[in-house]
Formats: sequence, structure tokens, C-alpha cells
Amino acid sequence: MKIDLTGKIALVTGSNAGLGLQIAQTLAACGAKVAINYLYGSSEEAVESVRAAGGVAHAFQADATSPVQLERMVREIEEHFGGTVDILVNNAGGMVKRVPNIEMDEEHYNKVMDVNFKSCVFACKAVAAGMIAKRGGKIVNVSSLAAHDGGGPGASVYAASKAAVYSYTKGLAKELAPYGINVNAISPGFIGQTAFHATFTPDAARQATIGRIPLGREGVPQDIGNVTLFLVSELSDYLTGETVEINGGLFMR
Repeated sequence: MKIDLTGKIALVTGSNAGLGLQIAQTLAACGAKVAINYLYGSSEEAVESVRAAGGVAHAFQADATSPVQLERMVREIEEHFGGTVDILVNNAGGMVKRVPNIEMDEEHYNKVMDVNFKSCVFACKAVAAGMIAKRGGKIVNVSSLAAHDGGGPGASVYAASKAAVYSYTKGLAKELAPYGINVNAISPGFIGQTAFHATFTPDAARQATIGRIPLGREGVPQDIGNVTLFLVSELSDYLTGETVEINGGLFMR
């Protein structure tokens, strides 16, 4: 069975690089018109990588932590692609930096909670009306293994923000289910080939973690793209409020 997203409009937040870009490429390869969201830098390379693979993509700049900018971006996406958003992947997020609680300040707390949780809540709000009107849609929120185990050193607030995403997904799934909208989450474990671990994980810690993964390897971005594709396709029509753990068996519920 071939997954066909032809005609679907997909918004992937924070998708000009990393996991977000891989998700965008995967959805576009199956026919979706993909809105690539970015805040800093250039989006040209990301858009071209999608188009080179035969997909359709256009870039939209917006701060995903700003409800006003998210609403504006969704309007621009609708105007550009000629329809309302069918698929939302809330990928924008990050640890910002490792900060022990004893050194925590309000500025760092707000940055982490805003980029990981606030962005998710208000992106969902921005697309919900359109999905409700046509009685259908797919939302995928990106949580993390840290939501379950508290994360590594200096990552407690990051872990808490991802736990909020995990819980919010369940509540929103109940709220939107009567309109035929599926809301699920993915929870990546140790995924290599990303700036996250290149920035925050020393090689010794990386090797130690890989040694504890039952499948014997770290994940790759395509592993995340594949599961996201399942969740936004018709194959997941009877699945909502769930979080799919993508970690090679490192964490099993």
C-alpha cells in the first residue's frame, strides 16, 4: 500500500534543518504540499532539497513562540496553497542549553517552555478552526524520551516541557476527536545526525547510550520521518491521543 498525501497541505514548524526538515521531505515525497517554517537564517536550501526530491514546498518565516506570528503564518500558508492546513507537525523546540536547577533563572525557564510547549499549543490553535470546518486533520506533536526519564544533566525544565506536550496531546485529542481530527505525538529517543546531540552530548555519553539500546544503534532522522508519515496518513485513522516511542527499545512503556 502506497501512502498518498497528494493535495494535503502540511505545516512542519522548525523545519529548515534537522528532524523537521527530514519530516518535511518525507511528507513531500508522498505528495503533500509542505510549508517549511523557519525563524533564523536561510530557508532556500531546505526548500530546494524538498523540490529536488520531487516534492512541493514553500518557506514561511515566523517565530513559533508567538501566537500572533503563528496566526499570520497560517493565513499566508492558506493563501499560498489555496486551502486550509490538513497536517500540522509541531517540531519546533530545543533544550536551549543545559542549566542545573540551582542556577535556573526565569529567562531560561521561559525560553525553554515557550519553544517546546507554548509553540505547540498555539500552532494547534492556529490550524484548529480550519480543520474543524472541514471535519478532518492530523496533528503530530514532538515530545521526547526526556518526558519519561527526566533527561540528562541540566535538562529538567526541557524534560518537563516535553512532558507537557505528552499530556496536552491527550487532552487535545479528546477535544478534537468529534470533528474527525487525530492528535498524536512522537517521542524520539537518541537520534543521531542532528545538531541536538552534536551540541549537547559528549561522545563518551553517546557511546554509552548506544550501548544500552536493544536494537544496537542510535536512531536516524528518517526513523522519525517514517513514523510521522504513518501518523499523518489514513493508516492511523483509528489512533488518537497516543505517543509513539521511537528509541530502539531504550525505553519501553
